[in-house]
Amino acid sequence: MGRMHYLERRRIYPPFLIICGMLHRIFPNVLTTVRIVLVPVFAFLLLQESASLKLLGIIVFIAASLTDIWDGYHARKYGLTSRLGAFLDPLADKILITAAFLIYVREGYLVLWMVLLVLLRDIVVTVLRVYAEWKEKPVITSREAKYKTLVQNVFAYVMMLFILLGEKAYTGEQVSGFFIRILYSDYLDHIMLLITVYTVYTGISYLVQNWKGLLSPVPSR
Repeated sequence: MGRMHYLERRRIYPPFLIICGMLHRIFPNVLTTVRIVLVPVFAFLLLQESASLKLLGIIVFIAASLTDIWDGYHARKYGLTSRLGAFLDPLADKILITAAFLIYVREGYLVLWMVLLVLLRDIVVTVLRVYAEWKEKPVITSREAKYKTLVQNVFAYVMMLFILLGEKAYTGEQVSGFFIRILYSDYLDHIMLLITVYTVYTGISYLVQNWKGLLSPVPSR
């Protein structure tokens, strides 16, 4: 009886452990994928008229942002960094932030051309990163680009806070009116202009720092 129980455990647990090991290795990339999948959910909820649905959309955005911290921590702690993860992680950040900015444009809070410049910079850098990966010359995300992402995230969070405080259901007519005026004021455009300039600068800096690798011959395969 004891021997049969031992054999059953041997038949069951090795495949289970193999699957767990595989999931452990790809876990950071799974979290990054989840962050991308949550983008349309967040966008749909934030665009609703209901104050409660907007709040839920903000919660989804926060959850998506937290996956960035979690996957980075998990990858560094267990030494699971990979070229795919190094590419997907900043791409997921770009998609999430760009979606938030486009929503702000649709609602009339931001000017379209600034967001389009940010989007154009991200598209160009992403295409060049794919090209660099294909040439087997992967590019590490620079500190400037990480600062850019941080500033954009903080700005997106602050605007979401203003949107939430602009809901009469949560703050009353007087307080909500104050934050609605801020959302439609020129102050946010001035801040977004600074962010746009810095974002474009990081794109130019990327080209300057990596142009030799991008122009080098393609390795033979």
